[in-house]
Amino acid sequence: MAAKLHFSLVAPERQLFSAEVDQVDAPGIEGDFGVLAGHAPFMTALKAGSVTVHDAGAKRVFIIEGGFADVTAAGLTILAEQAVEAS
Repeated sequence: MAAKLHFSLVAPERQLFSAEVDQVDAPGIEGDFGVLAGHAPFMTALKAGSVTVHDAGAKRVFIIEGGFADVTAAGLTILAEQAVEAS
């Protein structure tokens, strides 16, 4: 079984998502990027766009209005200026 990535998506009002997932794709200001378990640490600013969470063949999409992404050995945390789950 492949390793999982711990992912948290936090907006000013509340935490929208927190779980172990396969992959997360996000809109970085220097280009879109994907994060898997074991990714090298980095921090970047995010532009408005969609964050796609992949897990076990399923996808969940969140629309964000900018923010920051922080990848550490513990996982990925996105601090979004605004975020909602796409319907």
